[in-house]
Amino acid sequence: MAISDQVRQFVVDNFLMGEDSKDLKEDTSFLEEGIIDSTGVLELVAFIEETYGIRIEDEELIPENLDSISNISSFIERKTT
Repeated sequence: MAISDQVRQFVVDNFLMGEDSKDLKEDTSFLEEGIIDSTGVLELVAFIEETYGIRIEDEELIPENLDSISNISSFIERKTT
């Protein structure tokens, strides 16, 4: 399964409570749309670290890395190559 698909599924299951994800586009901002709050970011980080075997440093906890499916996918690809 592609990174973006795994991230989308995690967000839908954990933050949208399985609601229809058709409005969740690759570049939808989680923070601007109120999908994920600060506690949710911690859950998202735990999911990424566990799923992809990477460590996310405090300085990497920025919207450019974690605020959309496309940002997260790019971030994970950079960290795993």
